[in-house]
Amino acid sequence: MDKIDRKILSVLQRNARASLQEIGQAVGLSPSPCWTRIKRMEDEGVIEGYTVRLNPQSLGLNDTVLLMVTLNSHSDNTLEKFGEQLATIPEVVEAHLVSGTYDYLLRVMVKDTRDYERLLREKLYKIKGIQHSQSMFVLRTLKRAETPLGA
Repeated sequence: MDKIDRKILSVLQRNARASLQEIGQAVGLSPSPCWTRIKRMEDEGVIEGYTVRLNPQSLGLNDTVLLMVTLNSHSDNTLEKFGEQLATIPEVVEAHLVSGTYDYLLRVMVKDTRDYERLLREKLYKIKGIQHSQSMFVLRTLKRAETPLGA
């Protein structure tokens, strides 16, 4: 990847709906070479897809909760089953296997505290193997950024 590829990625991160003409103007290329570079980056897996960024509050999802989970077993089967069950819970928008005191860090989006309590009771605490969990409500997000493109 060269500087032009990174510039193209920067344009797409800001506006994935930018036309090839707009991208080309921003990076100093005509549309055809831009398309070739974008297609190559898609084929190589640098660009994983295109999406729409939604405003959670406008959808009634007013609270973000960071949930740390410890499992009672670390067997491959337990970890696999836990991941499979998390994948079925739409409120869990991120799940990370982490090092340290806890095994997983989850980012959960809910309407409010009552909705979170429902999620815990009806879905999360029904997953077998959870030994301990700790929840932290996000009070304010200070920074949210796209993947850094480096130099």
